[in-house]
Amino acid sequence: MAKPIPVSPLARPLPDLSTVAGVRLSAVAAGVRYQGRTDLMLAEFVPGTIVAGVYTKNACPGAPILWCRQAQTTPYARALLVNAGNANVFTGRAGIQACEDCADAVSKLLDCPPQDVFLSSTGVIGEKLPQDRIIAALPAAQAGLSEDNWAQAARAIMTTDTFPKAALRDVTIGGKPVRLQGIAKGSGMVAPDMATMLAYVATDAKLPQNVLQSLLASGCAQSFNSITVDSDTSTSDTLMLFATGLADNPAVDDVNDPALAEFTLALNDLLLELALLVVRDGEGATKQIRVEVTGADSNLSAHRIALSIANSPLVKTAIAGEDANWGRVVMAVGKSGEPADRDLLSVAIGGTWIARDGGVVENYDEAPVVAHMKGQDIEITVDMGLDDGQARVWTCDLTHGYIDINGSYRS
Repeated sequence: MAKPIPVSPLARPLPDLSTVAGVRLSAVAAGVRYQGRTDLMLAEFVPGTIVAGVYTKNACPGAPILWCRQAQTTPYARALLVNAGNANVFTGRAGIQACEDCADAVSKLLDCPPQDVFLSSTGVIGEKLPQDRIIAALPAAQAGLSEDNWAQAARAIMTTDTFPKAALRDVTIGGKPVRLQGIAKGSGMVAPDMATMLAYVATDAKLPQNVLQSLLASGCAQSFNSITVDSDTSTSDTLMLFATGLADNPAVDDVNDPALAEFTLALNDLLLELALLVVRDGEGATKQIRVEVTGADSNLSAHRIALSIANSPLVKTAIAGEDANWGRVVMAVGKSGEPADRDLLSVAIGGTWIARDGGVVENYDEAPVVAHMKGQDIEITVDMGLDDGQARVWTCDLTHGYIDINGSYRS
């Protein structure tokens, strides 16, 4: 970047992170693109660790996405290697070769099959990955592996992020204690399908891959696939969940097992926390926005309407300017292409109903709405008045900072 990016005013400090049994991490400087900072993260998992993953639906995925999809056809993971600064996207055969070279190098260091090594890259698109620099940094990465390096790992994977992101939960399965801990990166090019970012969660729970995958997909739908910064779906989206199996929980082979209830809620909550941290670091963001749609034709319809509002540049710039222009919300509902009836529509901002059943509320007082718009957390509610479909998504405002960051991304 031409100049440092100021820390988001919505930033949250890293929590007091712990360890996850069977996971060691390191962060080193490989010089992939950045100078004077760590840009390579290596995670080592105990043999027998099970992996689940959800990846981008972008039709031009990066080479690491193709690698991970293939690697996940077996349930095991021994390592995760993530570099920042170069996305290894649109690099053709060279990109595939870079993945093979990196996986081979890690597999030799950890004495495991290459398909048990998972890879992610984030950064500039269309430039060959300098895998020689990454491979040269691997001995130092291996030497630095420690169960206490979660915070360092969270910083190493950042690109235009202005603060590192992490979350943890301690719960039980069948009365036995288990831990969940995760890190994420993401700031711009963030939209559903799946949300554009990288996120890695580890647990010491003992769970089979089918249960792990089901839990992750369900949790992703209501977290990372319910956020948007700019409607642009990245080529590198990755969300992975690793279960080392070192906890002493009873065997679970059904995602609906009551013993999993507490763990499921905790996983969903952790994923949502990480996803909202991504929104809070949206490029140039000064406000986080929650959009809730009720009364829609279906849940899917509600989700699409909510995204239409959340992705509207007019809605987002009005909020950036603290302008209580609720007419832009009505516009965004109407352009969504979903079933809508103007005469049934109701709109609220900050809990104050502005319009009810297609008309402005009698004696509507804009003062509380104006006051709400001056805060950092904005709430928009729309009731379609059609049926019982509902959805909730999160986004951020759109400021000139977004242009400043993305207009000089490669310089």
